[in-house]
Amino acid sequence: MTKFNPENKVNLTIGEIAEPAMKITKLEDAKQYLDDYIRYICMVNKNVDLNESTKIAKSNLAYYAGYYDNKTRERVEKLFNCSHPIFGSISKNGTPTSKQAFDMGRQFSENNKKKKLRKLRIQKLDKLNNI
Repeated sequence: MTKFNPENKVNLTIGEIAEPAMKITKLEDAKQYLDDYIRYICMVNKNVDLNESTKIAKSNLAYYAGYYDNKTRERVEKLFNCSHPIFGSISKNGTPTSKQAFDMGRQFSENNKKKKLRKLRIQKLDKLNNI
């Protein structure tokens, strides 16, 4: 079994978290690793619930797998039941071309910027309403 955080560090880099997962080839090992990663997220982020921690863990692993070859990315997405947060599932969408990847990344960034602006506007309205 692949041990998550074998040195029991409090603060981990994404490489320390995801690199071991890229080598996992068995479903049982992936389930155990993901469960431990989810528990870690809950531990370091007390305000994040189990459901959100699961989304974060899967998204991070799929994103990291995007830096690997297609075979690894496909295996990681299958084992961890996840898909790349920008490109989606490689088994459904295939591998994006360089232009598609650039355009998808730009669109993702623009969407996140809009979400953050909306959130800031709502926070400002809430403050005004509480005055």
